[in-house]
Amino acid sequence: MKKIILLFVLATTFLSCSIDNDYEDNYQYEILPIESYVLPASFKLGETYTIKLKYQKPTECYLYQGIYYSKDSNIRTIAIQAAAKSDQVCIDVVPAESEVSFDFYPTNSGSYVFKFYKGKDADGKDLFENVEIQVVD
Repeated sequence: MKKIILLFVLATTFLSCSIDNDYEDNYQYEILPIESYVLPASFKLGETYTIKLKYQKPTECYLYQGIYYSKDSNIRTIAIQAAAKSDQVCIDVVPAESEVSFDFYPTNSGSYVFKFYKGKDADGKDLFENVEIQVVD
């Protein structure tokens, strides 16, 4: 009898637990364009530089999620990651520009190319503004 009660309690416990993750589906994730940036004229090896980025949230419902940062050799692709609740009602009031920054430490000589995401063109292709910065001794 004790085994039957224990089995019943265990079955009830497992069946009452929900692994439904609907809350994760309530967010819409987007990459936002960089409106402006501040870069130095050149880099020196071994020094750290703070790169400032300004971006515009489409509405107040968007939450900053981080900086999209991709490296390929000496090319850096940069954009803003954001999320918005899909089921939230938002007023189409555009908030003020937001500013974030990150530290950059050049490790190679030559130059670095920064590709700042600027949005999409009429055909839906990604647009980038490329900036090349030389590393000097």
